[in-house]
Amino acid sequence: ITCPGVVLKDKQELYLSVFVLGKYKKTECVPAVFPLFFQETLLFEKTFANIVDPGDLVKLLEFDTAVLELIQLIPPVGKVLATYEENTRDFLFPDPKLTHGHRGLEREILMKRSPFFTGIAPKLRFSTTSFISDSLLSFGRSHIQ
Repeated sequence: ITCPGVVLKDKQELYLSVFVLGKYKKTECVPAVFPLFFQETLLFEKTFANIVDPGDLVKLLEFDTAVLELIQLIPPVGKVLATYEENTRDFLFPDPKLTHGHRGLEREILMKRSPFFTGIAPKLRFSTTSFISDSLLSFGRSHIQ
Protein backbone atom coordinates (compact mmCIF):
# COMPACT_ATOMS: atom_id res chain seq x y z
CA ILE A 1 0.00 0.00 0.00
CA THR A 2 1.46 3.31 -1.04
CA CYS A 3 0.51 6.79 0.09
CA PRO A 4 3.24 9.27 -0.95
CA GLY A 5 3.92 12.09 1.49
CA VAL A 6 1.71 10.71 4.26
CA VAL A 7 3.16 10.23 7.73
CA LEU A 8 0.90 8.57 10.29
CA LYS A 9 0.53 10.41 13.59
CA ASP A 10 -0.02 7.19 15.54
CA LYS A 11 2.83 4.69 15.43
CA GLN A 12 0.89 1.48 16.20
CA GLU A 13 1.15 -1.30 13.61
CA LEU A 14 -1.32 -1.82 10.76
CA TYR A 15 -2.89 -4.80 9.03
CA LEU A 16 -5.18 -5.41 6.08
CA SER A 17 -8.54 -7.02 6.80
CA VAL A 18 -10.12 -8.89 3.86
CA PHE A 19 -13.71 -10.17 3.67
CA VAL A 20 -14.43 -12.25 0.54
CA LEU A 21 -16.96 -15.03 -0.14
CA GLY A 22 -18.36 -14.72 3.38
CA LYS A 23 -14.98 -15.37 4.98
CA TYR A 24 -12.76 -12.98 6.92
CA LYS A 25 -8.96 -13.05 7.01
CA LYS A 26 -6.28 -10.59 7.96
CA THR A 27 -2.64 -10.06 7.18
CA GLU A 28 0.22 -9.96 9.63
CA CYS A 29 0.87 -6.56 11.20
CA VAL A 30 3.42 -4.20 9.68
CA PRO A 31 5.09 -0.99 10.97
CA ALA A 32 3.16 2.26 10.48
CA VAL A 33 5.43 3.65 7.75
CA PHE A 34 4.44 3.96 4.08
CA PRO A 35 4.84 2.10 1.83
CA LEU A 36 3.29 -0.86 3.64
CA PHE A 37 4.38 -4.30 2.43
CA PHE A 38 2.09 -7.28 2.97
CA GLN A 39 3.86 -10.19 1.28
CA GLU A 40 1.15 -12.76 1.99
CA THR A 41 -1.21 -15.08 0.21
CA LEU A 42 -4.73 -15.25 1.61
CA LEU A 43 -6.77 -18.27 0.53
CA PHE A 44 -10.56 -18.14 0.40
CA GLU A 45 -12.65 -21.20 -0.49
CA LYS A 46 -16.40 -21.53 -0.89
CA THR A 47 -18.73 -24.29 -2.07
CA PHE A 48 -21.87 -23.15 -3.85
CA ALA A 49 -24.46 -25.90 -3.53
CA ASN A 50 -27.08 -26.37 -6.26
CA ILE A 51 -25.25 -24.24 -8.83
CA VAL A 52 -24.92 -25.96 -12.21
CA ASP A 53 -24.85 -22.98 -14.59
CA PRO A 54 -21.79 -20.69 -14.50
CA GLY A 55 -24.16 -17.78 -15.18
CA ASP A 56 -25.90 -18.48 -11.87
CA LEU A 57 -22.53 -18.34 -10.11
CA VAL A 58 -21.81 -14.99 -11.74
CA LYS A 59 -25.14 -13.64 -10.47
CA LEU A 60 -24.38 -14.83 -6.93
CA LEU A 61 -20.95 -13.16 -7.01
CA GLU A 62 -22.51 -9.90 -8.23
CA PHE A 63 -24.70 -9.78 -5.11
CA ASP A 64 -21.81 -10.59 -2.76
CA THR A 65 -19.48 -7.82 -1.56
CA ALA A 66 -15.72 -7.97 -1.10
CA VAL A 67 -14.45 -5.60 1.60
CA LEU A 68 -10.85 -4.62 2.33
CA GLU A 69 -9.94 -2.44 5.32
CA LEU A 70 -6.64 -0.91 6.37
CA ILE A 71 -6.70 -1.02 10.18
CA GLN A 72 -4.32 0.48 12.71
CA LEU A 73 -4.04 -1.21 16.13
CA ILE A 74 -5.14 1.79 18.17
CA PRO A 75 -6.82 0.63 21.42
CA PRO A 76 -9.43 -0.40 22.31
CA VAL A 77 -10.48 -2.10 19.03
CA GLY A 78 -8.38 -0.59 16.25
CA LYS A 79 -9.10 2.24 13.86
CA VAL A 80 -10.13 1.80 10.23
CA LEU A 81 -8.00 4.17 8.15
CA ALA A 82 -9.22 3.23 4.66
CA THR A 83 -11.67 0.86 2.98
CA TYR A 84 -12.43 -0.61 -0.41
CA GLU A 85 -15.71 -2.29 -1.37
CA GLU A 86 -16.71 -3.91 -4.63
CA ASN A 87 -19.01 -6.71 -5.71
CA THR A 88 -17.13 -9.99 -5.53
CA ARG A 89 -17.51 -10.74 -9.24
CA ASP A 90 -15.71 -7.55 -10.27
CA PHE A 91 -13.16 -7.97 -7.49
CA LEU A 92 -12.20 -11.50 -8.55
CA PHE A 93 -12.70 -11.03 -12.30
CA PRO A 94 -12.01 -7.38 -13.21
CA ASP A 95 -12.65 -6.03 -16.68
CA PRO A 96 -9.62 -6.58 -18.92
CA LYS A 97 -9.04 -2.82 -19.12
CA LEU A 98 -8.42 -2.71 -15.36
CA THR A 99 -5.54 -5.17 -15.54
CA HIS A 100 -2.26 -4.98 -17.39
CA GLY A 101 -3.39 -7.49 -19.98
CA HIS A 102 -3.08 -10.86 -18.26
CA ARG A 103 -5.10 -12.51 -15.53
CA GLY A 104 -3.40 -12.65 -12.16
CA LEU A 105 -1.04 -9.73 -12.73
CA GLU A 106 -0.90 -6.91 -10.27
CA ARG A 107 -3.85 -4.55 -10.02
CA GLU A 108 -4.04 -1.15 -8.39
CA ILE A 109 -7.04 0.32 -6.62
CA LEU A 110 -7.59 3.47 -4.60
CA MET A 111 -9.00 2.91 -1.16
CA LYS A 112 -11.52 5.31 0.35
CA ARG A 113 -9.96 7.06 3.33
CA SER A 114 -11.84 7.34 6.61
CA PRO A 115 -12.27 10.60 8.57
CA PHE A 116 -9.36 9.42 10.80
CA PHE A 117 -6.94 9.37 7.86
CA THR A 118 -5.35 12.59 6.65
CA GLY A 119 -3.67 12.93 3.30
CA ILE A 120 -4.33 11.32 -0.05
CA ALA A 121 -6.17 8.03 -0.50
CA PRO A 122 -3.94 4.96 -0.15
CA LYS A 123 -3.27 2.91 -3.28
CA LEU A 124 -3.38 -0.86 -2.88
CA ARG A 125 -1.43 -3.08 -5.28
CA PHE A 126 -2.41 -6.77 -5.30
CA SER A 127 -3.25 -9.72 -7.49
CA THR A 128 -5.95 -12.39 -7.41
CA THR A 129 -6.10 -15.88 -8.84
CA SER A 130 -9.39 -17.77 -8.96
CA PHE A 131 -10.08 -21.46 -9.47
CA ILE A 132 -13.53 -22.85 -10.13
CA SER A 133 -14.10 -26.59 -10.12
CA ASP A 134 -17.13 -28.82 -10.57
CA SER A 135 -17.98 -31.32 -7.90
CA LEU A 136 -20.71 -33.77 -6.99
CA LEU A 137 -22.03 -33.57 -3.46
CA SER A 138 -22.81 -37.03 -2.18
CA PHE A 139 -23.58 -37.82 1.47
CA GLY A 140 -21.79 -34.67 2.60
CA ARG A 141 -18.59 -35.54 0.72
CA SER A 142 -17.28 -33.72 -2.30
CA HIS A 143 -16.10 -35.68 -5.35
CA ILE A 144 -14.27 -33.82 -8.11
CA GLN A 145 -15.56 -34.53 -11.62
